[in-house]
Amino acid sequence: MSNIKVALVGNPNTGKTSLFNRLTGLNQKVGNYPGITVDKKIGFTKLTSDKGAEIIDLPGTYSLNASSLDEDVAVKVLSDKNNENYPDVVVVVVDIENLKRNLFIFTQIKDLGIPTILAINMADQMTVRGIDIDIPKLESVLETKIALVSSKQNKGISHLKKLITSYKLLSVLPCFVEQDSVFSQYAKDDKKKHHLETVRRYQFLKSTLEETYTQDPQNAKDIRTLLDRILIHKVYGYLIFFTILFTVFQALFSWSAIPMDFIDSTFATLSEKTREYLPSGVFTNLLAEGIIPGIGGVVIFIPQIAFLFLFTSFLEESGYMSRVVFLMDRIMRRFGLSGKSIVPLISGTACAIPAIMAARNIENWKERLITILVTPFTTCSARLPVYAIIISLIIPTEATFLSFNVQGLLLMSLYLLGFSTAILAAAFLDKMLKISSKSYFVIEMPNYKLPLFKNVAYNVIEKTKAFVFEAGKIILAISILLWVLASYGPGDHLKNASEIVQKQHPTHQGDLLQTEIASYKLEHSYIGVMGKLIEPAIKPLGYDWKIGVAVITSFAAREVFVGTLATIYSVGNEQESTIKDRMRNEVYQDSKKPVYSFATGISILLFYAFAMQCMSTIAIVKRETNGWKWPMIQMFVMSGMAYVTAFIAYQTLS
Repeated sequence: MSNIKVALVGNPNTGKTSLFNRLTGLNQKVGNYPGITVDKKIGFTKLTSDKGAEIIDLPGTYSLNASSLDEDVAVKVLSDKNNENYPDVVVVVVDIENLKRNLFIFTQIKDLGIPTILAINMADQMTVRGIDIDIPKLESVLETKIALVSSKQNKGISHLKKLITSYKLLSVLPCFVEQDSVFSQYAKDDKKKHHLETVRRYQFLKSTLEETYTQDPQNAKDIRTLLDRILIHKVYGYLIFFTILFTVFQALFSWSAIPMDFIDSTFATLSEKTREYLPSGVFTNLLAEGIIPGIGGVVIFIPQIAFLFLFTSFLEESGYMSRVVFLMDRIMRRFGLSGKSIVPLISGTACAIPAIMAARNIENWKERLITILVTPFTTCSARLPVYAIIISLIIPTEATFLSFNVQGLLLMSLYLLGFSTAILAAAFLDKMLKISSKSYFVIEMPNYKLPLFKNVAYNVIEKTKAFVFEAGKIILAISILLWVLASYGPGDHLKNASEIVQKQHPTHQGDLLQTEIASYKLEHSYIGVMGKLIEPAIKPLGYDWKIGVAVITSFAAREVFVGTLATIYSVGNEQESTIKDRMRNEVYQDSKKPVYSFATGISILLFYAFAMQCMSTIAIVKRETNGWKWPMIQMFVMSGMAYVTAFIAYQTLS
């Protein structure tokens, strides 16, 4: 089957990604363009029995006059015929209500001499908005073929596929300028020339749409204006936003409790069955005490991670997230930032890495640098496993405040703490950094729409899968290393552990004796020796040496914290017990007091709220700032804040 290369191009919020999902389904892959950090999405679709299409979803862009990394990617893909992604045909996706602005990039691409199809999306809104388009006349004026589609209702997709199949019949005559001069025009920083070009194109589009496009407000059934009056109101807007946040965090604990308990008990049973059915030996111990508990320490949080992505995807798909950006712009400007910075900060709730990359759309360097430096304060999904397990240990499930679940309230407080710290840090940096700057803020308000289930499902599956597999690879490697370090040690301590413990505790028998022996072996293993070395530095925070080891290993990825403790507590422990039970039953050997007291729990939560515990984030900051200066300053300041805050919290509460 031969494949036609198709590039999807369009402004943000035109439904381009929804159309991409409709065309490709799950038959898609995500990577990066060579040498840069921009996402590269490619999918495949069947056009006819003997012909298919490779569809490249280019980053959303307003123009080919590249002023950002996203726009630069589009220009490079469409300009270089030797590029592996150079398309046979371009499909420009536009929104039914914003044709004039959306068609600007269409006229630019048409000039390139590439066969171009126009896909007018959200056709299901024509009746609601009182819109009528003379498609044949518009096709004639624009010298192109048009597909009227609704990615939401899956209409017009088959017609679009037919147009793609017959792309060789499309007109490729330029609209405005000679093809040979197009890219030299876009490449030169000639503001006067760009301005004249922009005016000329918009004049053409204005006259074209006057002849082909009509919208009768009398026939429109518009509730958008009414909703906007409420949702972006200077008072009600914030109340509604925080109510939504509050509901989300309440649901994260209540909805995920049952599946999390099931996963936790399943992995505990799996470890027990592994010991029972496999022959005893090193490999069985590695599986039962190292790999299974370590992986279980990540898998247990899939329900909460999935629910978090479900809520955020729903808000983005509905069009509400753009209103949040607009709302927050009012606050951000007081702290030296604009609404553009809220996009990285909000997307940082998923992961700081793509959030920092999203800051490339901020043209002003000072504003972009500040955004990059403060974004890691935003609570990412990797912190959620740490927060969830510690909160469940120090706050009873039945605890309520004014009939609200206290666990959910504390989790929401941690998210708000991270965001507030990011804002305050931005204000401080704005005063400290002596960089001249001038910024502006423009945002497009998309229409409200019912989220498309397929888009939400794809987003949840892809992001959850990325979280599990990325964390899983790290945790698998660390779990094996930790098991080895925890199972062997210097000298004859481990070999003579039974005799030594029996002499120290002659009255202990049965399970109690075995627990004491396992504890002795662990303390005198290589990992125990290493943990004891760092214990003096972390003891003022309320941490024992085991927590200290978990803090160090979690620098690879924050979620490794739970997996590390799951592995450490499993070594030598042959009883069937869940991760939560092991942590809840952990006590200091001398005082027999619980390790995870309220004071220690709060100390851990605050440490991870501020600490730069992610080497991948440091790497991406280095890449985005072109040097080690800023990531080193960032790591030193955040780690210092984490230590001091955790110290104060523990010393105050203990």
